[in-house]
Amino acid sequence: MSDGWKTCPVSDSFVKNKVGRRNQIPAKNIAAAGRFPVVDQGQQFVSGYCDDADKVIDFDLPLIIFGDHTRCLKYVDFPFILGADGTKVILPDKKIYDAKFYYYALVALEIPSRGYNRHFKSLVERSIPLPPLPEQKKIAHILSTVQRAIEEQERIIQTTTELKKALMHKLFTEGLRNEPQKQSEIGSIPKSWKLVCCDDLCEMVTVGVVVKPASHYVESGVPAFRSFNVREDRLVPNKLVYFDQKTNDTLLAKSKLQTGDVLVVRTGYPGTSCVVPEEYDGSNAIDLVIVRPKSEVVRSGFLSRFFNAPAGKRQAVAAKHGLAQQHLNVAAVKRTLVPVPSLEEQDQIEHALATVQQKLANGFAKKASLQLLFRSLLHDLMTAKTRVIEIELGKNLVP
Repeated sequence: MSDGWKTCPVSDSFVKNKVGRRNQIPAKNIAAAGRFPVVDQGQQFVSGYCDDADKVIDFDLPLIIFGDHTRCLKYVDFPFILGADGTKVILPDKKIYDAKFYYYALVALEIPSRGYNRHFKSLVERSIPLPPLPEQKKIAHILSTVQRAIEEQERIIQTTTELKKALMHKLFTEGLRNEPQKQSEIGSIPKSWKLVCCDDLCEMVTVGVVVKPASHYVESGVPAFRSFNVREDRLVPNKLVYFDQKTNDTLLAKSKLQTGDVLVVRTGYPGTSCVVPEEYDGSNAIDLVIVRPKSEVVRSGFLSRFFNAPAGKRQAVAAKHGLAQQHLNVAAVKRTLVPVPSLEEQDQIEHALATVQQKLANGFAKKASLQLLFRSLLHDLMTAKTRVIEIELGKNLVP
């Protein structure tokens, strides 16, 4: 801790507030729309709305909401109604703390989870830094600037996601050439398009390793992808497991992947799909459906994006089996009806969707970079490893 900085026990850092049961409502009374936002301990900042003006908290603001079960912290500087379950309302002592700095100081504590037990006791047993008020305000300004940049990226991601969904629906029902429509078993499609079973479009539709895959794991070797590695239109190489090269080429050769194969999730989010890129040619798959398209009739990217489109997802949802753990089987993927235009139009549709997907990927990458910056600054500023006089907030700070 910096010379001249004191610390303050959390138990001594706040004062009594006027919020009471009269300002709370149970979850069953929270509506999707209304006059006043409801803030509770959930992950969503606003959980819903309520019209009851008598319950509004428009005093003692800003306040900090702490989720006794969830450990979520929220800085609330607008009139709101409080969710009743597991919420603690904290009013920082404004004689010694800037409210926004105080919020960030609590966030920096990172209270460990005790499951669904209560955590407020753990919070008040800790201590937080107490720099001079002017320095608190500068620290809060820096962290708020980065946090606003993160929120802006979240808005861009949300808008781009909605654009992608709308574009997918339009392209797979209307195409690109404004031609007349016809009704099919999966809805309206362009008149020249053919509706074909996936099995007839593919050289192979099979399933990855399903029998004791862990018995083949080694520390390093051939990557083997699982369900959580497959996202819409992208393969995420996180938490990879590996097979021995010899085992991959012999015992597990049936599910050995090639560039351009389409991977389809069976369990969790059935139907979610992506294409295997060249860098993972020869890798393997665990409990995923592997689809190998006939390149002369359907492009891998077009087929994968159709699986992720509304018409593809509807078929996947309708084909799910099981109660506790619903999954998609190989037979259901083979039966999936795919609208097929010319290869030229497939390429054009795939390119249009890839452009939007790239914008989405850029948004996620920038958000991740900003989150990393925020965590680094939060630690360094709250421990005085970095002082505010050392930081110039500008283009170099917020990417």
